Amino acid sequence: MKVSKEELLHIAKLSDLNIRDDEVEEYLKNLDDILSYTDVIQNAPIDELSETIGANDNYNVFRKDEIKMFDDRDALLENAPEKERDMFKIPKVIQ
Repeated sequence: MKVSKEELLHIAKLSDLNIRDDEVEEYLKNLDDILSYTDVIQNAPIDELSETIGANDNYNVFRKDEIKMFDDRDALLENAPEKERDMFKIPKVIQ
């Protein structure tokens, strides 16, 4: 599939790219190479391949939601920019 200079400039405008006139031919060649490769991929033999959803059988890889006690409160509060009554003090969010 060949892309014209006008189409390339239109795509560049939609993508908010500034392509100089001396770069147009290089971009056209690169875009033509990409589109030619998609033709190769589209015509790849897939008749003997089985359908695959994912590369492995892991469905839920999230950890279990468990409460963990942290005993060293002072060490935790050392990271606080401000603290009040053994708690992190944060800026007021709601007026």
